[in-house]
Amino acid sequence: MPEIVTERVENILRIQFNRPEKKNAMTSNMYSTVAELLNAAAKDDETRVVLLHGTGDAFCAGNDLGDFLHHPPQGDDSPQARFFAALIEFDKPLIAAVHGLAIGGGTTMLTHFDFVYAAEHTRFQMPFVNLALVPELGTSYWLPAQIGYLAAAELVLLAQPFDARRAAELGFVTRVVAEAELMATALDTANKLIRLPAGAVRASKRLMRRTLSAHMAAAAELEFQEYASRLQSDDAKEALTAFLEKRAPDFSKSKATVGGA
Repeated sequence: MPEIVTERVENILRIQFNRPEKKNAMTSNMYSTVAELLNAAAKDDETRVVLLHGTGDAFCAGNDLGDFLHHPPQGDDSPQARFFAALIEFDKPLIAAVHGLAIGGGTTMLTHFDFVYAAEHTRFQMPFVNLALVPELGTSYWLPAQIGYLAAAELVLLAQPFDARRAAELGFVTRVVAEAELMATALDTANKLIRLPAGAVRASKRLMRRTLSAHMAAAAELEFQEYASRLQSDDAKEALTAFLEKRAPDFSKSKATVGGA
C-alpha cells in the first residue's frame, strides 16, 4: 500500500498521507515523495492548488520514530530539509484539511499553508522538548511572530497540547468545521481558487510571504543545526529509547548544554 496517495481533480492536486495504522507518521520516503510532488506541481501549469490531508483517524503524527532513528536528518539534502524547501518555495495555494491528531511535524508543517481547516475534535501538539529536541520547519520564528512569545512558550517549552478551538484563537487555523464538512469546506476553497487568475494568486502569495519566508528559512537553518546537535545528546538518546520502550524517560542526569551534547 503506498504511503502517499495522489488524485487530480480539475486543477486541484490532492496529496493524502496513507499510513492509517501509524497515524500517518512520516517516514523519510514520505518526506521525499511529498517534496517531489510539490516541486513538480510548482512547475506544472495545470496544477493551481494543492490540498493535503490524511487518511484514517489522524492527519499526521509527526516523525515515525523508528524510521527516524535509522534515518536521522543530516545536512541540507536530508528528506526533511528537501520537504521544508519544497514547502517554503511553493508559490501556489496550499490547503490542509486536518482531523484527528496533528503532532510534531503534523503541526509545524501547517505554518506553511495558506488555508488550514481543522475538524472540531482535532488535537495539536509540538512535543519536541519532551524528546529532548527543538522546533523545526521554521516554527522557532513563526510561532513567536504570529501568536506572541508567551503563547509560543506554552506550546513549545511545555509541549502543551491544544485543541481546534484554541488553534483558531491563536490564528493557527483558518476555520474550525464539523468533521463531516471538513473535505467539502477545503474543496470549496480549492474550487474558488482555481477559478481566479492564477498569475495574480501566485504573485499575491509571494508578496505576502516574502518577508515571512525569508525569516523562516533563516530560522530553519539554525533549527537544523541545533536539531542535529540535540540528536547526539544523552537526553535525546534516552527520550527516544524510552519512547520506543514505552516507558517514562529518566532525565535525572540531564545537563543544560546548548549547541552540543
